[in-house]
Amino acid sequence: MAKWGMVIDLEKCTGCQACSTACAMENNTLPGESWQDVLYYKEGKYPNVNIKWFPRPCMHCENPSCMHVCPTKATYKDENGFVLIDWNKCIGCKYCMIACPYGVRFYTDEKPLIEPDMKKVYPGQDGQQYSPPYQNPNSDWTKGVGIQPKGVVSKCTFCYHKVSKAPAGVADLDEDNPALKEYVPACVRTCAPKARYFGDLDNPDSTVNRLIADKRGVRLLEHTGNKPQVYYLGDHGVVPAFTRPDKS
Repeated sequence: MAKWGMVIDLEKCTGCQACSTACAMENNTLPGESWQDVLYYKEGKYPNVNIKWFPRPCMHCENPSCMHVCPTKATYKDENGFVLIDWNKCIGCKYCMIACPYGVRFYTDEKPLIEPDMKKVYPGQDGQQYSPPYQNPNSDWTKGVGIQPKGVVSKCTFCYHKVSKAPAGVADLDEDNPALKEYVPACVRTCAPKARYFGDLDNPDSTVNRLIADKRGVRLLEHTGNKPQVYYLGDHGVVPAFTRPDKS
């Protein structure tokens, strides 16, 4: 079995948010519900201030705190490293949202973040939050794939509906490979500067493993013990302070 993971090169990322847009279109998320956040922050003091950005998907942790606190076992980890939500079991208690140190889960029954309220423009059908005419045909509520029903939590799935169909034994999913591009997560496939990589963390020959080793890949909030399967590359001075425990 593969253990899928992502590598994001901060030195290549331009903050264009193509990943955010592609994810929203692929997964039909509500406006303002961004499974692929690009956080902006600043370093230095005026007049020497640098604006930087930090992409933040779900980390699909090896030891996910969200899973441990779920009272109905709706959040679970499968054999290929995906952390998923079974919407049939989720009761919307939000314990997972509190437990997640990365802030990457959403509860969309609340007041819409952006107007107009798409839930009123395209009223939901068959229990869905809303039913836009452009929705992705892939839907699996046991995996948290599709337009979520009312009263549940949602999040990035690493495009489970695409990646899970990739041929067995593949080390990397690269959009430049015509035979594999349909299995590449939407955020990776649309990254113009090729700052994102996706592959098998258990395969020593994968590009993601080579990059993590050669460029000293780091994980977000490593001290929590969650062990994310998303790694960041680049000058460690570029990685914002919240990626490391406070050493003061």
